[in-house]
Amino acid sequence: MSKLRFTAFSLALGLASALPYAAAQERATPAANARIAFVSTERILRDSVPAVRAQKRLEAEFEKRRVELGRLQEQLKRAQDELERNAITMSEAQRRSKEQDFAGLNRDFQRKEREFREDANQRRNEELGQVIEMANRVIRQIAEQEKYDIIFQEMPAYVSPRIDITDKVMKALEGKPPAK
Repeated sequence: MSKLRFTAFSLALGLASALPYAAAQERATPAANARIAFVSTERILRDSVPAVRAQKRLEAEFEKRRVELGRLQEQLKRAQDELERNAITMSEAQRRSKEQDFAGLNRDFQRKEREFREDANQRRNEELGQVIEMANRVIRQIAEQEKYDIIFQEMPAYVSPRIDITDKVMKALEGKPPAK
């Protein structure tokens, strides 16, 4: 092989092997400069102003039923105590009647408690769903304004405080402009 051909072949081989590396570098560069952030959805649902307001609305909405359940539970306890205390002195018919009354009261309590829990959970999910929607809008807004490439919401094993923007999102949910 002539010296010129060998040099041309070596140059072509060198370029061919360098092209995949250059293409990989070109693809890796944007990822290396990507802006990444994290938002703790758990903190937003627990500590943000809209979440606290929602919790207070729920407590007010369900307070009457909670108190009613408490009264029913006390009535059930008194009926059980009375039945245990007086079972020996009652006739068989009286005892059976009291046991049936107690069983009916217990069923009523269990049903009302189950309905209360289901209704409260459904309303809680509705209220917190609204908070999540608001938070997601704010997160998108911050991402666009500050040019983030990706914002994670699921809790990873570790999050550096320098990429955690939860406080910024919570301030925006309060109506305050986020600090940059």
